[in-house]
Parts: sequence; structure tokens; C-alpha cells
Amino acid sequence: MVESESLPLDTIFHALGDATRRAMLDDLSEGPRTVGDLAAPHAMSLAAASKHVRVLEAAGLLRREVAWRTHTCHLNAGALLAAHEWLDRYRAFWTGRLDRLEEILRQEDAAGPHPKKGNAS
Repeated sequence: MVESESLPLDTIFHALGDATRRAMLDDLSEGPRTVGDLAAPHAMSLAAASKHVRVLEAAGLLRREVAWRTHTCHLNAGALLAAHEWLDRYRAFWTGRLDRLEEILRQEDAAGPHPKKGNAS
């Protein structure tokens, strides 16, 4: 089971690992954009933007619609669900750990001040 879920996750996290691609996804969250629109804020060529779009498309994070020479990209946020679910496992782990730490600190506060170590005169 781990191997079957790791390939899509690897592809998604690889795609999200680049700041330009994350910015492109942010742009797409506001609505469809052409590849040229996605390239514009990054001062990159259409060819470079197309490479980023292909990575996002392979990860399932966007879908591309082609009409003649215009490539319009649409966000597919549903693909982020697998990554979100994987990260959620660790959120539960850290939430439990932090809750336990809070409990220990409250117990120490309730017990009162601790005697200082060192100079006992």
C-alpha cells in the first residue's frame, strides 16, 4: 500500500517543491490562466513556463485546455487532498505531543517554584 500511494505523493510534493510552481497554483486559485499569464510575473520564457506547467499537470494539480495556440490552465485542487491527508497524520502526532507538553508544564506550574541549584549557602 505504501508504494502505491508514494508515487502520486512524490509527484505532488516534487511539484510543490518549487516556489514558481506554488506561485502559479496561487494564481490559478483565482481562476483560469493562460501559460503566458502564468509566466508573466516570473519574467520567464513561455518555454520555461510550459515546463513548470507540465510538472504541475503530471502531478494532477492542474488541467490544461488547448484551443488553437492558446493553452489555458485550470487548478485541480482535489489533487492536493492526498498530500493534505498525508500531512494530517503528522498534524495529529504533533498536536498530541504538544497537548502532552502543555499538561506537563501545567503540572509543574501547579507544583510551585523549584529550588535553585548551585549555591546552597
